[in-house]
Amino acid sequence: MKRILTLCATLLLLATTASAQDETEALSKGTWTTSSTPAIKASEFFFNNWATSGNSQIDLTGTFFGNYKFTHPKFVWDNIADLAYGYAWQDLDNAADPKLFETARKSNDKIDLTSSISWNAYKGWGASFTANLKTQFGAGYEYSGIGENQNKTIVSNFFAPAYLTTALSFEHKKADWSVSLSFLTGKTTFVYNDDFIAEGRNFGVLQNKDFNADDPSTYTHAYFALGSYVKAQYLRKDILPNLDLYARVELFYDYKKPKNMAWNNMAADSRYTLRGDETFEELSQYNWFRKRAFETDLDFELKLDYRLASFISANLALNLKWDTDFSGMSNKWGHWQVYQMAGIQFYLNMKTPKAK
Repeated sequence: MKRILTLCATLLLLATTASAQDETEALSKGTWTTSSTPAIKASEFFFNNWATSGNSQIDLTGTFFGNYKFTHPKFVWDNIADLAYGYAWQDLDNAADPKLFETARKSNDKIDLTSSISWNAYKGWGASFTANLKTQFGAGYEYSGIGENQNKTIVSNFFAPAYLTTALSFEHKKADWSVSLSFLTGKTTFVYNDDFIAEGRNFGVLQNKDFNADDPSTYTHAYFALGSYVKAQYLRKDILPNLDLYARVELFYDYKKPKNMAWNNMAADSRYTLRGDETFEELSQYNWFRKRAFETDLDFELKLDYRLASFISANLALNLKWDTDFSGMSNKWGHWQVYQMAGIQFYLNMKTPKAK
């Protein structure tokens, strides 16, 4: 009997030891936590013999948000894919074309991929390396006129432009928010469209001295900027019952920007065409701080999501950008870029469970 008890105790001890080793081994390898949320946003308006008038319209936007995180005892590797593409079809009352929807215009287009690896050092502070790529799926147009008189001019396309930001940062993380500070950040702007470069739509990609608009072999398609980068983001689930809030702000300052902008010679530089009643002389009188703020790129995003049910939500999105390398849709330098959307979102599937 004693032998049997001794044997059982020995087996139990071995099993417990093996189980602990397995858990330690699994922990040392780390675990994956994933979520993938594809969705369709839809809105529709219909008018027929309506006294106050209006244009019938259908808007469909497909979105995808994926978060793939690998948690290791020594580091965290976080990957985010934020994609969107939408189109709007509109019926014009005075169009000569008898079909229902005479115009089709893009309403959203976004590719935003982020991969970051971070190490915790002391009391929430740590170091991180982040790579972020932003571009779009298809061509973007500037429109003028309606119906048969409508004209469109292409102003952007896939990788025209695209922005690749790589940053080695100090990072402070809490449960709902994080702040990253980097004084050594690379931001590469790509414009792989010869027509844009020939027309002067370079998005900040400076051309060499031997540039010849008639000779594509002299074109420069990428510009590398080295500067400072600040990123702050806040994500709070259930800030109110069923209401989620996401906010993000990114600031980037190119150390070479003052030289590239040539404040004292802007009037003679064809890249810069002012808006409104401003003059180059007025801009040149800015103090040092205001000039640096004017040169700094800003990207602010705000999202509110109210869950009506497990498969449907109402949402609001706002995106503001300031970038002096973008001359504006009307070729006027120094414009804010604004995107705002409100609608209903239908989820195609729920978030995936945790996976090892």
